[in-house]
Amino acid sequence: MYWPLIKKLTLREIKARYKQSFLGFFWIVLNPFFQMVIMSFVFSKILRFGNLGVPYPLFIYAGLLPWLFMANSLSSAMNVFISDASLIKKVYFPREILVLSTLLAKTFDFFLSFLVFILLMIFFKVSFTPFILFFFLIFLIEFFFVYSLALILSSLNLYYRDVQYLFNLVITLWFYLTPVIYAVDFFPEKYRIIFQLNPMAVFIDGYRQVLLGGDFPKWSSLLIGILSSLILFFIAKKIFLKLEKNFADVV
Repeated sequence: MYWPLIKKLTLREIKARYKQSFLGFFWIVLNPFFQMVIMSFVFSKILRFGNLGVPYPLFIYAGLLPWLFMANSLSSAMNVFISDASLIKKVYFPREILVLSTLLAKTFDFFLSFLVFILLMIFFKVSFTPFILFFFLIFLIEFFFVYSLALILSSLNLYYRDVQYLFNLVITLWFYLTPVIYAVDFFPEKYRIIFQLNPMAVFIDGYRQVLLGGDFPKWSSLLIGILSSLILFFIAKKIFLKLEKNFADVV
């Protein structure tokens, strides 16, 4: 019933960001690509993390893309109820649509950048296997996880603006506890439980297994990601429904 509205809001979000930009949509690709280039140089040529079995640019890109999808989605969704305050006051519609449309716009960015990843696989002569199809399943689970977290943060930030500042601190710490620039195997066995309990670590490890490892994702780890997403979703809906009824009065 609300798909036309979701489509309209999603396209508005995509077009608005690059409307007056000379390079336009190329910024979607350039931002993660140059981050990958810089990190690849620093951690493969200077700090030298060691042999990973795959080209380091691909290794880090496979971790950077899902991380940026999560971080950018949450950062944008957090203020969506504030920026669309006039729309919320004028007409009623399910408010979560604003969060969903923001994430769908970021999904467009994600898959556009993923095309560059495919080109890099061809450049580095990494074989494509049927396991690459699991990439879409992993992304679906990650999307569900990010959407749930976005519902919580966007709702709370409307009432307590300190949430956005706390988010900036947490996201920095979370980055270093997630194997974006390094491999989990570099850590002693007794510390790896940190990554097993970190949904983003589970997702990134899954992406690397199906895209670069040519293998099934670890089903036990993926199950943790699914359960985390489901639990977070039920918590998010409960918080969102409790706060949503007063959105029009708060904005």
